[in-house]
Amino acid sequence: MAGGAASGRDDAVTDPLGYRKMVLEDLDRVMEIEHQSFTLPWSREAYEAELTKNHFAKYLVATLGDVVVGYAGMWVILDEAHITNIAIDPSVRGRQLGERLMREMMAWSMANGAERMTLEVRVSNLPAQKLYDKLGFQSYGIRKGYYTDNNEDAMIMWAEMPRADAELGME
Repeated sequence: MAGGAASGRDDAVTDPLGYRKMVLEDLDRVMEIEHQSFTLPWSREAYEAELTKNHFAKYLVATLGDVVVGYAGMWVILDEAHITNIAIDPSVRGRQLGERLMREMMAWSMANGAERMTLEVRVSNLPAQKLYDKLGFQSYGIRKGYYTDNNEDAMIMWAEMPRADAELGME
């Protein structure tokens, strides 16, 4: 199924985007997207451990029809959520699927008690920084040499999640 949504289903991108919890059976497809998206891809074993052993970990896949086209993960610890990774199949990028997946992760984090969310992003990844800024994230510092493939710095970003009572006008 190499290429994901471009696997002979030109109509796949017209299917509505769906979300569900990631399961072990998704890992073949997740690993394809992982290797297409990152110079330092996580191992299959790392994902298996996240799904089976880390009780803080929460992972979603995004689907178009029955095809996994993206995924995201986070750790929710007390009132904070930390995005561990997010990726969209390169063949369907540019359609705001990453933004929609991030918004779903933010909603899921709030449903799990998070009041704020954090992530690291390469200082050179301006498209991702622009998306995170649009979603309310702000830069709060730099982790020097965070990425070991090229010693690139990571920008640390944080966002406050909207409070339920504020959304309901109950402040």
